[in-house]
Formats: sequence, structure tokens, C-alpha cells
Amino acid sequence: MSKLSLRLRRRRRPYFRRTAQISPQGPKAADPLATPTTFSALCYSPEKVEEFDAIRLDQVPDLHKHFPVVWIDVVGLADVSLIERIGECFKLHPLALEDVVHTHQRAKVEDYGEHQFIVLRMAPMDGEYDTDQLSMFLGPGCVVTFQERPGDCFGDVRDRIRRSKGRIRSLGADYLAYSILDAAVDAYFPLLERNGEALEELEDDVVVRPDPSVLARVYEIRRKLLILRRAVWPLREAVSVLARDQTPHFTQDTRAYLRDVYDHCIQIIDLMETYRELSSNLMDVYLSSMSNRLNEVMKVLTIITTIFIPLTFIAGVYGMNFHTESSPWNMPELAHRYGYPICIGVMLLIAIAEIIYFRRKGWIGGPKEPNPDKPD
Repeated sequence: MSKLSLRLRRRRRPYFRRTAQISPQGPKAADPLATPTTFSALCYSPEKVEEFDAIRLDQVPDLHKHFPVVWIDVVGLADVSLIERIGECFKLHPLALEDVVHTHQRAKVEDYGEHQFIVLRMAPMDGEYDTDQLSMFLGPGCVVTFQERPGDCFGDVRDRIRRSKGRIRSLGADYLAYSILDAAVDAYFPLLERNGEALEELEDDVVVRPDPSVLARVYEIRRKLLILRRAVWPLREAVSVLARDQTPHFTQDTRAYLRDVYDHCIQIIDLMETYRELSSNLMDVYLSSMSNRLNEVMKVLTIITTIFIPLTFIAGVYGMNFHTESSPWNMPELAHRYGYPICIGVMLLIAIAEIIYFRRKGWIGGPKEPNPDKPD
């Protein structure tokens, strides 16, 4: 296997086929590599906000008595029994909980009557490009989110709640769900900007220094863009459903904000398609550059070969060794006093004449400049 193919290998996380037994009560097993499960609560009203990093599940129902909006954030999906108890506490549908635990889901929106279930792929915050699944339930006065791993893009949402920035503290849980969706979508823009900057750096390298390492970097960017495309493309349809359908979970005012999220999804897809086309063009330019370099090498070798063809002919003729003693016609110049210098001089003159002719034709030393005074 070549070095290029080794560098182009994809670094994939181990994948386990999930063969868990599923019952109407919900999932019975989780991913063996799942992160330990923890959950926190962020509760707020127009007047105050409180955060609970360590809270018992039986205390959650009491939060609704004091706060109109409760955000339960569950991180890690290893503890299936805890996830089931959270589902029972908020009356979440067992099939939706199954999708929460089995994290290879496309972005989608499902309405289960008492709550809205939303699944999307969340942009990673650790510099990698393996997207995480975000599952979100929107119910009356509450939002429950399930994340695969710690580290999310909702810091700005939490900061707005803590500092009462904007309208988030004065509106309901549907606006909180919109804010989470908006933060998850906007987190793709920095990733795309990094890919765009990397492609701009590669443009000069592809033309000036085309080598296999440059091609490997282009392939790596294409792979990252493909991962992002698989995550964002179905998200566009899911957000479109939320912005278009008349569901009781989102008010008409919040649905207008969802249309803005849909516009951001369109912008991200347009950027991705632009960068994918640019990466394809860079690959074509790389192949053209390599072909041009090969043509230049072949041209030099062809010129050298062409110069030596007549010289080799002359040397071959004088290598036949016909003795002048046998016949006066057998290469009489072999007996000439200056035969050898004359032969070498003729060879040099032929080589110089060929070089001058090649230069005038523009075959070596750059293309021949057209003479404006001379008609074609």
C-alpha cells in the first residue's frame, strides 16, 4: 500500500452493531462506548434563574412549580435506566427514547402529542469532525436535551439566560428550543470557515508545489465536508418542517425565528457545496500541474534525444571500421590527418544548430513571442 493511501485512511471511531432487545418500555442496552450519564437543570423566569448541577430526579417535578421554563440537559448515554426514568418523569415516548440511545439517526422531527421530538447532528467543539447526536424534547414549559458527549455549543444560550440578554427570559420553552437549534446550526459556520481558509492555502501549493502530500490534504478536506454535508442536509428539511407546520409546541412568533434558522441551513449548504466544488477544482488543477511537469520533463528528454540522434549516426558510421588498405573507398577520411577533429567539430556544429533551431521555435527556453510586424 502506498504512503498516499495510508495517509488518506479515514480515522473512524469503532462501530458496534446494536443488537439490543427493544421492548415497548424503551431501550434495554446502550452503546458500549457511551459516555457516563449526568444531567443538570437550568430553570428561569423573567425575574430569576437557577442552575442545578447535582439534583435528584424526584426533585424535577417541583421545579415546574417555581419556574415557567425548565431545561434538563442530559450528557452521556451509558446509563439507560436513568434515561428511562427521565422519560417516565416527562412522559416521553418509548420509541423516541430508543432513538435517543441509538445515536445513528438522521435529523428529523416527530410529534408525539404532548411533546415534540427533534433529532439533529451537532457540530463537534473539539476540533474533530465526528458529529454528535443531539436529541431534544419540547413539552409544556420544559426542554429536555440528550447529548452523546460533554462539550457543546450552547454556552451563549446559557449566558443569555443567566444575564437576561434579549427576549429569552420573557418567552416560553419554545423560544428556548429555537435558541438551542440556532446555536447548533450556527456552530457549523466556524468549521466551514476553517475549511475555506485551508483550501485557500492549498491553492498556491497545488500550482507551485504539487506533490502527493498536497493531494492528501485536499482529500482530507473533502472528507470533512462530506461529514458535515451528511449532518446538515437532512437538518434543512427538519427545520423546514418546524417552520412550516402548524404545531401547538411552537407559537407563531417563534416560528418566524425558525425560518431564520432555515435560512442559516441554506447558507451552510451553499458554502459546503462551494467548498466541495473548489476542492474538486483543486484536484483537477493538481492533476493538470502534475501532467504539465511530466510534459516538461518529457520535452527536455525528447530534445536531448533529438540532439544526439545525428551525433549517434555519425559515431555509428565511423564505428564500422572498414580498412582503407582493402579499398580506397573504405572511409578514406580515416587516414586524413585532421579527420578526428573535423568529425568532432561537425558533431558540435550540428548540436549547436539544433539548439538554435529549437529556441527559435520556442521548444526550449519558453514560448516564442509573436512578431507583430511579420504577417501570419
